[in-house]
Amino acid sequence: MNALAATNRNFKLASRLLGLDSKLEKSLLIPFREIKVECTIPKDDGTLQSYIGFRVQHDNARGPMKGGIRYHPEVDPDEVNALAQLMTWKTAVANIPYGGAKGGIGCNPSELSISELERLTRVFTQKIHDLIGTHMDVPAPDMGTGPQTMAWILDEYSKFHGYSPAVVTGKPIDLGGSLGRDAATGRGVLFATEALLNEYGKSISGQRFVIQGFGNVGSWAAQLIDEKGGKIVAVSDITGAIKNSKGIDIPSLLKHTKETRGVKGFHGADSIDSNSILLEDCDVLIPAALGGVINRENANEIKAKFIVEAANHPTDPEADEILKKKGVVILPDIYANSGGVTVSYFEWVQNIQGFMWDEEKVNNELKNYMTKGFKDVKDMCKTHECDLRMGAFSLGVNRVARATVLRGWEA
Repeated sequence: MNALAATNRNFKLASRLLGLDSKLEKSLLIPFREIKVECTIPKDDGTLQSYIGFRVQHDNARGPMKGGIRYHPEVDPDEVNALAQLMTWKTAVANIPYGGAKGGIGCNPSELSISELERLTRVFTQKIHDLIGTHMDVPAPDMGTGPQTMAWILDEYSKFHGYSPAVVTGKPIDLGGSLGRDAATGRGVLFATEALLNEYGKSISGQRFVIQGFGNVGSWAAQLIDEKGGKIVAVSDITGAIKNSKGIDIPSLLKHTKETRGVKGFHGADSIDSNSILLEDCDVLIPAALGGVINRENANEIKAKFIVEAANHPTDPEADEILKKKGVVILPDIYANSGGVTVSYFEWVQNIQGFMWDEEKVNNELKNYMTKGFKDVKDMCKTHECDLRMGAFSLGVNRVARATVLRGWEA
């Protein structure tokens, strides 16, 4: 089941749980606006090349739309639609005043020079500058983009609208980016995991963790869990997978990955098959890489008691059912990886106020939001007698539905 089908399915189940009428349900699903633009730039060799840029703006009932911009050769419109919709529910679960959006450009950033990427970003911004804005739609980095991309968008947008640091988040610190943003998603995963384990009378310390994916989110989660006394027994990334049942020395591994750009060849652990990482014996499994990795083929063999979804959509609906029967507790992506968008919100708030916070305040506020978020999800689970995924979805959908009705928008 692809991301859009799974997101729609979860939405429909949540909608039924809440007893929404079919007209409201339909209006909540339809995107507010879909934008598609042609971006033609001169390449470094003087030839012209055209790319397709797009932005799906899903919902703005609760505030400006928010979501990443990705540069990737295969941009699937269905996936972008699903991710825009997911951002609507995710921001509502986190209780931050945003709706959802997603966008990007169909290109291969590794084949473009820095100056070509800059020209492409600026042309894209020129085409959509009147459809994004501090109080309309606030982009952020995603696959293939980063702080530098956001700096170019900010500069190009400001030529039309005056200096507007809050038009994008995930900016470099020197241009109004927030301290703590880099670690935010991983730190949010830590706080989410703490909240979940507390519910079962456990703490991070002494639990055994397996982390699939060692990019930004996975590596920060590993570092922070390690600092809290958690034992990380296996880790994988694109280069391979490693295991040490006594616990991997995370500071040494981070040093190794910085030098070699991957976990492969790390001396403090044994190399294992990447495909078996999800099946390793542990207490908490954290998929922090791609979607759809936990499916009906491997769900029966998973040994973890808890799964914390740091990636987007890592568990297929069929696997969900199998794991539920096994008594595995799944903390859904829509809540578990919302640390990034929450600190993006803090960045936006700081830019609007023109007053920057220190890192300690950012981290404390993030902990408050994640802890309160878990409590809200649990309350929804009790009200509707459902699992955490449905609790989170119905919480998000309910908040958006209420805002839609209060604004007089229901069909």
